[in-house]
Amino acid sequence: MSKQSIADDAASTTVVLSRRNGFILYLKGIAIGLGDSVPGISGGTIAVVTNIYETFIHSLCSIDSSAFKMLFRGDLLQAWQHINGKFLLILGMGAISGLLISANTVLFFLENYFEPLMAFFIGLVLASTVLLKSEFSFGTWQNFVALFLGITVTISISFIGRTDANLTFFYIFSSGAIAICAMVLPGLSGAFVLILLGVYEFILRALTDFDIAYIAVFVTGCGVGLLSFSRVLSWMLNRYRQLSYAFIVGMLLGSVYLLWPWQKVSQYYTGSDGEQHVLQSSKLLPLNYTEQTGNDALLIVSLLSVIAGFYLVIGLRRLSSRK
Repeated sequence: MSKQSIADDAASTTVVLSRRNGFILYLKGIAIGLGDSVPGISGGTIAVVTNIYETFIHSLCSIDSSAFKMLFRGDLLQAWQHINGKFLLILGMGAISGLLISANTVLFFLENYFEPLMAFFIGLVLASTVLLKSEFSFGTWQNFVALFLGITVTISISFIGRTDANLTFFYIFSSGAIAICAMVLPGLSGAFVLILLGVYEFILRALTDFDIAYIAVFVTGCGVGLLSFSRVLSWMLNRYRQLSYAFIVGMLLGSVYLLWPWQKVSQYYTGSDGEQHVLQSSKLLPLNYTEQTGNDALLIVSLLSVIAGFYLVIGLRRLSSRK
């Protein structure tokens, strides 16, 4: 696909944002930030759920040589419009806000109401698969294979062992590039990938200690990975739209396994602070959960959370589609 066609695709997804739509977009950004900060949850999934995935990918692709030429010529407004700057700015501000909120709110729910929270995310995912089923046909074997591959890839990630990393600048850069690719793919958790690469805790500590050197290297890696991988995704969505969405829906369905509310921890890893963190867990039936873990299954609350998550997505989609 040529650079011009990618730019045209990006331009076609540029939207005029009213104050109301801008605020809704900001809330969607918050949701993406919350999702990306939690191991096991994908910001890409949230982007699909909130119906901004394609616009986000195509807008990233518009940050190209044409945009830089406009910038160097002094055509700031034209460059801003070319990259769908207002959309990216509002979404980015929301995502940063979500990351800050997650330090307290999401972590609190993870520690105290894990089962209902995971059930809520499953509701989001199931609603998304229902809404996306019109994007591809089950009548072709290619789409069925893509769906199966999406499920397989997502579930397989959870069985990969953690790496003890040699934390060089190049490794941190590469980790950022790899993790950001996972973050924009529905069903894959960038935070979980950072754990597998052995740098999750290190990056969090660098952020809290405000270690400029490592933060800059990591962010640069994320930027390079994001701009590069978004072009691959944009090309796939435009050339092989049905296959791409079949794969995406497969990844969403696979993430239900990762988000299963009733889990028993089977493997920990010990951080530098001496605390144990969950790496792998086995899935249990709700009826066996209390017996094997000693925790309340919160079955009724979890089922209500699934319903709430499901109808939240339906409501957001209807709200977003209003003119």
